[in-house]
Amino acid sequence: MAPVAISASASLPASRLHGQHDRPSMVAVGTIIWLSSELMFFAALFASYFTIRSVSPEMWAENTALLNVPFASINTTILVLSSFTCQLGVFAAERGQVSRAGSLLQVGKWGLREWFILTYVMGAVFVGGQALEYAELIHEGVTIPHDAYGTMFYLTTGFHGIHVTGGLIAFLFVLGRTYVARRFTHEQAVSAIVVSYYWHFVDVVWIGLFATIYLIK
Repeated sequence: MAPVAISASASLPASRLHGQHDRPSMVAVGTIIWLSSELMFFAALFASYFTIRSVSPEMWAENTALLNVPFASINTTILVLSSFTCQLGVFAAERGQVSRAGSLLQVGKWGLREWFILTYVMGAVFVGGQALEYAELIHEGVTIPHDAYGTMFYLTTGFHGIHVTGGLIAFLFVLGRTYVARRFTHEQAVSAIVVSYYWHFVDVVWIGLFATIYLIK
């Protein structure tokens, strides 16, 4: 019976190893509940944006003409693609693969570290692009105290940028644990999965913000 037990345990993903059961992780459940509250927060920002916009259409038309939609589209594409690389890192974590099994050019053999590092870089590029856009808009006179549009633009995109920065810190935390720990455990796999929940959340929120601020005239 012992060989059968060893074979069965070897085929289990990292999320089921070390005596873990099928019950959901309390960390994952807590994260989902917290993200639900964050969704309500952003819903309030969306409601405020549309409410103020409805009473100041001329102001919105004047300021939205200053937005660099092609640049924002590229920046958005980078963030959306980072959600896919993040999920590929989760798949690697679920099968217990921490680092690549081949050369760096063999993308199909990448592990959790490589995919999460790439995701981190893409997220950092997005934040840098947003900072560059802020600098250009400030140069054009679009600032927080200037008018209601500036207040809502920086409030909505700024809070989202803070959330993205928080996600980048979480990636560093997960990556750091993989280098410090001697073996890849169930807890590390759960951490990677929970961070992916958060990252997918900020990506979906930004898609809504991008459509609202840049596309809907």
